[in-house]
Amino acid sequence: MSKFDDAVAKNVAEAKKCGIKVNEDLLAKVAKGLGPSLYKADAEKVAFSDKAEMDRLKANFLGKKLGVTDEAKIDKALAEIKEQFGAANRNKLRALTYYLLVKKFKKESLYA
Repeated sequence: MSKFDDAVAKNVAEAKKCGIKVNEDLLAKVAKGLGPSLYKADAEKVAFSDKAEMDRLKANFLGKKLGVTDEAKIDKALAEIKEQFGAANRNKLRALTYYLLVKKFKKESLYA
């Protein structure tokens, strides 16, 4: 398996552990868009408690990539995703988080 396949498999395994069903093809496409951050231990996870990181996620991924700017809807979606992972779970993987945001805002067509 390639390094990329290993990273996707890690996200799929985490999803299963959290009881989240995923479309592996879409997850792979979202993961591909993350580039090198997919392989770096610190960058592969989302720190939901870090305001600066949340601001970057909102501006860059949600705003620029997905075109979602409604702050209330974004905050609600992020809270729901954080809950899906479980508060005590420290493995809030970036690819899986972004995948869930794509699904939540019905932006799958951007990865077609």
